[in-house]
Amino acid sequence: MSYVYVANADAQDISVFRLEPGGVLNACATIPAQSPPQTGRSMLLALSPDQRFLYAAYLSGTQFAATTFAIDTGNGIPKRLGTAALADTMAYMVTDRAGRYLLCASYAGNKVTVNALGADGQVGALVQDIATAPKAHCIVTDASNRHALHTSLGGDLIYQQHFDPGSGELSANAPATIAMKLGSGSRFLALSPDARFVYVNGELDGSIAVHPYDNVAGTLRPCIQTVSVLPAGFAGKPWAADLRLSPDGKYLYASERTSSTLSAFAVDRASGVLRLIGSVPSVTQPRAIAIDPTGHYLVAAGQLSNTIQCYAIDPGTGALASLREYPVGRNPTWIEITGRGFAAAGNIAAPMRP
Repeated sequence: MSYVYVANADAQDISVFRLEPGGVLNACATIPAQSPPQTGRSMLLALSPDQRFLYAAYLSGTQFAATTFAIDTGNGIPKRLGTAALADTMAYMVTDRAGRYLLCASYAGNKVTVNALGADGQVGALVQDIATAPKAHCIVTDASNRHALHTSLGGDLIYQQHFDPGSGELSANAPATIAMKLGSGSRFLALSPDARFVYVNGELDGSIAVHPYDNVAGTLRPCIQTVSVLPAGFAGKPWAADLRLSPDGKYLYASERTSSTLSAFAVDRASGVLRLIGSVPSVTQPRAIAIDPTGHYLVAAGQLSNTIQCYAIDPGTGALASLREYPVGRNPTWIEITGRGFAAAGNIAAPMRP
């Protein structure tokens, strides 16, 4: 069974849904991120690789912290284990591939950090606090778990670093950074499942840059393609948000907040290049998107609609078909989906615009 977790930043709670066959979402619970419950301004989620633990990072008042939850394998409900301080307010959070460390990027603090994770899954001591160029926005380790990449939106840079999976420490690779298009605002990274390509979205120009990846050296090669996530006829200031590859690496999806649309691309897995499939209207100001582990469904969260929308993914074309919209808490900013899932129901209504 699959479960969907939605972080509601203003409400500082987590909406829990069970994802049923056919893409139906059944509301299970709403879990406060803090005890006692408080309001806040920021909230992120991350899952451990074994899907036993859910991490919620938040900013409430002047407190930067992360709560560890154990996920009940029977009903998917997170149970609070404990809370630990973080070094700053965070824009991105993920575990390393082994689930031993929590890596975060701080947009406001211009830094990336590493915290140890205990044998019980709980967030522990700060291992590293590394200053970056302005507006750090994403950090990930690659498939080998020996290299890390992180972005600076303000510096239009991607940092290339070695990652020690034993100590959790980051150190500069050679070259230490790669410059992105000036003014693009490098935001999120998506690594192909075969570790051959990296996709980078530009928040400020609505672009996606495609880079071949040297998975031995842990470095990006020069960009081979740039595409736009902006829908046809777009007029306004681009504000790209999330970027997700399907589990099989065949399709790439991106959200754009100004137009409130989602764009889909087919991925040529030999060359890494993208081909536009189309775009669909989405919930208002869709910041977060996530794909279930089977690759059959995509869920988008609207920051201004306070809802999530579920879409069916056509397995043959990658096109998105709108299923249903569901209410959540105030200002949903992150989505995680866990579980093995099930076969898709094949709903192909509401085709994408080419």
